[in-house]
Amino acid sequence: MIQQQTQKQIVVIGGGVMGVCSAYFLAEAGHQVAVVEQRSNVAEQSTLGNSGILSAGSALPWSAPGMRKKILAGMFNQEAANVLNARFSPSLWRWMRRWMAESELQRYRSHTHQMQRLASYSQDLLEQIQQHFQLDFEQSPGLLRLFRSEAELAALAPTRELLSECGVAHQLLDEAAVRRLEPALLSAGKLAGGLHFPDLGSGNCTLFTKQLKAILQGLGVQFHFDSTVTAIDAQGARVGLHIGGEVLSADAVVCAAGSASAQLLRPLGLRLPLHAIKTYTATASVKNYEVAPQMAVLDDSYKITMARIGARMRLAGVAEFGAKDMAFDDKALRTLLKVAHDWFPDAANFNSASFWCGHTPMLADEVPLIGPTGASNVFVNIAHGGSGWSMALGAAKVLADQVSGRVPEVDLDGLTVARYR
Repeated sequence: MIQQQTQKQIVVIGGGVMGVCSAYFLAEAGHQVAVVEQRSNVAEQSTLGNSGILSAGSALPWSAPGMRKKILAGMFNQEAANVLNARFSPSLWRWMRRWMAESELQRYRSHTHQMQRLASYSQDLLEQIQQHFQLDFEQSPGLLRLFRSEAELAALAPTRELLSECGVAHQLLDEAAVRRLEPALLSAGKLAGGLHFPDLGSGNCTLFTKQLKAILQGLGVQFHFDSTVTAIDAQGARVGLHIGGEVLSADAVVCAAGSASAQLLRPLGLRLPLHAIKTYTATASVKNYEVAPQMAVLDDSYKITMARIGARMRLAGVAEFGAKDMAFDDKALRTLLKVAHDWFPDAANFNSASFWCGHTPMLADEVPLIGPTGASNVFVNIAHGGSGWSMALGAAKVLADQVSGRVPEVDLDGLTVARYR
């Protein structure tokens, strides 16, 4: 699959799933590629806490119609999908007002179409890569989106119409059909129905990223760990990266540095409304395989995902706004464990689960930003939000095509920095 002809020397900043996928398609295009990562290995920050969800059916904006009401209601609940931190800043409040405004139906529809273009494209690319390299990253088919009430089901019609417009295969199931499809739900509590997405549902994102890293190393891609880029110097035909007092020169650079991207890009004249939203995961070992789910599950009320990853269950969700530290919020942890006990109380050792929190960089419209920045030979692949892995390969292929001067196979409307110029 990899072309041998080298065209450009390209440095990718960031060793998460976005950076590693970008490096893969750049190498496939024949470029000489190096990845610079501040940690000691790939997938040690946001990718480490990935939900494991791969289904295109999950690639929807968090800010859906009715979001403002849900956030306000969550302020008074002991378990809620969102947490408002007391250390709120004026800049974050401005961002949240803009974010909630994006939940207006027409904007939501537009953003969903943009995300789904990448997610669908990613599914096709992942299947090709998995078959070519015979990768096993603990993947499982199927995603079930569960609804606790008839009111939730009644409000589903616009979303189903939108999913159909985007070509996302799905089926609406009643309570009995959901329990038949996923026997682990036979003894679960109140259930009104569900949406079934039959495509690839979940997998181990950290394992996938490390497998891709091994492939790239075999192809000559260089990885420079424990190296922090402090500035990008985009003057002339070459780009300089400032790393530990030294300058690394390249023909082009791709910024896929997650939360650090905004600071690196600001001196280049690209000011982005990028905020890091704190998210949580809990990982527990499976103790009763006969009552553990076989497919990925999304609780629609709490926006918590549950995925079987080998002998473990990964719970993920809860958006905490305003927190810059890495402390665990009790409300967030209670929400994760409540949802797990509601659906699969005896499946795993939830009381001894290991917890993780990290910061997910998001733009107010939640749509990724891919391609040239306007600064000479500087490109971005950032801001994929909570559905990052679902869109990672598609975004990386689009990015590589842009760097290589090729026409991408995906419509770029709404995906480039043009929307911030």
